[in-house]
Order: sequence, then C-alpha cells, then structure tokens
Amino acid sequence: MRKSIFAILFCLITFSVAAQTSEDKKAILDVLEKQRLAWNKGDLETFMQGYVKSDSLLFVGKSGPTYGWQKTLDNYKKSYSGEAGMGQLTFGIKKIDFLNKDVAFVLGSWHLKREKDEPQGYYTLLFKKIEGIWKIIVDHSS
Repeated sequence: MRKSIFAILFCLITFSVAAQTSEDKKAILDVLEKQRLAWNKGDLETFMQGYVKSDSLLFVGKSGPTYGWQKTLDNYKKSYSGEAGMGQLTFGIKKIDFLNKDVAFVLGSWHLKREKDEPQGYYTLLFKKIEGIWKIIVDHSS
C-alpha cells in the first residue's frame, strides 16, 4: 500500500509539472508571436513589450552588449528604420527548456524578408516569469 501511495503521488506531481510546462511553453510562444506580428506591422513599441522594461535587460548583438529597455528600443529604431528596413519577420523555434519554474531558455532562428536582402540568424533568449507574465530578460541575437 505504501508503494501505491508513492506511485500515485509521483504521477500527480509529474502530471502537475507537465501541465505547468505546457501552459508556460504556450505563454512563451504567444510572446514571440505577438512580437512577430508587431514587427511585421512596423510597431517597435509593441514588439518591445515582450522584453522586461528595465535597465537590467541585456541585449547582445553584433555590436556587443546593450543594457536597458530604452537603449534596446533606440538601437532597433536606428538599425531597422521604416517598413523597408524592418521587412517581414519569421521565427523558427528550435528549443524551449525550463531551467526552473520561472526561467526558460529559448533557442531559435530569425529571418527578415526585405526588398533588397534577406538577413537571417539565430537567437538565444532567457525568459523570466515576472508577476505571472513571461518576459525576455536576455536576448543574444546574431
């Protein structure tokens, strides 16, 4: 009987963690989809809502590290001006790993289709659940 109680508890805990991860994975994918849609409308302000609005946000790109939400937004505006500069964005999600219940690692690819070129690359993101909402706290894109 003791073994069956442990087996039942193990199944309940396993199911609970799997359900949590499934919900959280969907929430993270929703953040990325909202970003993609905002980008493709040329709306950088809404795109940036996927990031934590903090001076501690870390973005690492080809020019090195940038700290802060506003500085990251300013860099996006400078690097991707207007509809021609932004193009149409697509993501390819390769992996989502939960490091704990409030932190997730995402590996993916990005592709911009623009009139004159089609830049593409990869990104790694750290998401953190802050007050129940998943936000990007680190973005390394190349």
